[in-house]
Amino acid sequence: MPEKVFPFSLDGWTASRELPFPALSDEMLDRCRKYGTNEQFLEGAVLYPRGARRVDFFIVLNGSVIIAGPDEHGVDTVVTILRRGEFTGGLDMLADRETIVSARTGTPADLICISHGRFLECVTTESDIADIVMRTLLLRRLNLMHRSQGGVALLGSSRRADTLRIESFLSRNSYPYRLLDVEVNPEGTAMMDTFHINVEELPVVLSKGTVLRNPSNARLADVLGLAEDLSADVTYDLAIAGAGPAGLAASVYAASEGLGTIVIEGNAPGGQAGTSSRIENYLGFPSGISGQELASRAQVQAQKFGAKLAISRYITAIDCAQRPFILTLEGGARVRARTIVIATGARYRKLAISNLAEFEGTGIYYSATVIESRLCAANEVIVVGGGNSAGQAVLYLATSARHVHLLIRGEELASTMSEYLMERISSSMAITLHTETEIVALRGDRQLQAVTWKNLRTGQQEERPIHHVFVMIGAEPCTAWLGGCVDLDEKGFVRVVVSPKDGGCRDYETSVPGIFVVGDVRSGSVKRVASAVGEGSVVVSAIHSYLRETENRDSGNSSTIRQALWKSEP
Repeated sequence: MPEKVFPFSLDGWTASRELPFPALSDEMLDRCRKYGTNEQFLEGAVLYPRGARRVDFFIVLNGSVIIAGPDEHGVDTVVTILRRGEFTGGLDMLADRETIVSARTGTPADLICISHGRFLECVTTESDIADIVMRTLLLRRLNLMHRSQGGVALLGSSRRADTLRIESFLSRNSYPYRLLDVEVNPEGTAMMDTFHINVEELPVVLSKGTVLRNPSNARLADVLGLAEDLSADVTYDLAIAGAGPAGLAASVYAASEGLGTIVIEGNAPGGQAGTSSRIENYLGFPSGISGQELASRAQVQAQKFGAKLAISRYITAIDCAQRPFILTLEGGARVRARTIVIATGARYRKLAISNLAEFEGTGIYYSATVIESRLCAANEVIVVGGGNSAGQAVLYLATSARHVHLLIRGEELASTMSEYLMERISSSMAITLHTETEIVALRGDRQLQAVTWKNLRTGQQEERPIHHVFVMIGAEPCTAWLGGCVDLDEKGFVRVVVSPKDGGCRDYETSVPGIFVVGDVRSGSVKRVASAVGEGSVVVSAIHSYLRETENRDSGNSSTIRQALWKSEP
């Protein structure tokens, strides 16, 4: 069975019941009552079914509540039984996604019922209760992922690019799944026969009785209830394009300061940083933190304050001539916002090799997570790149690969990589650094089988039977969707206005007032996670300044969507 993939660390948790299912004290229960109502339910009453959105939050006073969900074989089983002081809820409550478990009373029960909107108010206002609830929601999702409960079955070959794509999408969005590799797992081939699935149709996702044959990420998000329901009638104070560290930081600070905020992300939270195996020089994490764990925590933090996160829909166009601005997403949905933060980041450049596309996902990779490292265990691998991301990938892969070759075009690493990474690389017997070297040819039949590299100084070439190459070179800005709306530099990164005609300048504002840019996509930015987070937090002050200046033009009404939702619910 393949190794489990988790979106965040265990933090010492050993699957004991107490951490994911704590009980609130009587004093906390008294405070929770002011956000909801006391209600009585008969035995077997359904509090919410699996697949529901915007469910209420229930706290048990007397009686019991059964939480149930399908196991790894799709059979509905009991996850836990809640008793006095314990509460319902999972990460889906924060994200407005479909629940992956159901809740019903196990006996006649007295419950505190808190509506979805009031729940967000409660966890924003009551800090000690929020600490317990937020940690619990994270641990519950980790528990479900560990048990493959409440999720989906993924049938396919781990050597096929689309299987890797779907597995990465599910993992990075913290959705429980079980991979059945049909090449090594007899249960996978048996399920193919049961559902009449041909090899050509793989990979297949089995969810709630639905057979999805090689679905796109957008299709998968729709079926699993991961996609947000976007209303064309809502105007947000702020729309953030991109959920990397910069975009997530902006969403946390904007939402916590009362701005109606939406984050739009085409794939999964974390951006390029989300694929980093371990960041060891990020402030406050002396033992390091994975990019995905950092993104998962930031996402929960933003949603706690009421920010909405819309995934699996790339932005295709922006109308910056109108006020409010209009963003058009894949599928035609539109989002209106009074201000916009561009935080779409940058992607790794591709190798200039004619047949590269043949091996992307089947030998050529742009991230080094648990999923990719599992594929190349006990093999020789190549990492191309001299930055910190490449250094982190090299050290991570060296723990499972037989040997790692690090290829750079320059004469040394000192100018591009942090000292602590260079020291570890130079002292490892499992890593060889090849300076002034580049890949010139790839060979294989559907799967990568051999790589030829060339020493740029001597001209000598060498072919090696290597099946896995990790490419982490340079950065290309994700700005094609802007369509000339704002000024870009010669490399396509977004320029920040330095001296606008009116004599004033807001931090990180582009050539279009009300549109800001932060993170790696900004011209002249420092390509570091901490820098991106800092810019995302600072830009919110500039957004407030712009909104104040335009208050009269916009009828003076800047009430936030989050507060409006709270006030509209009982």
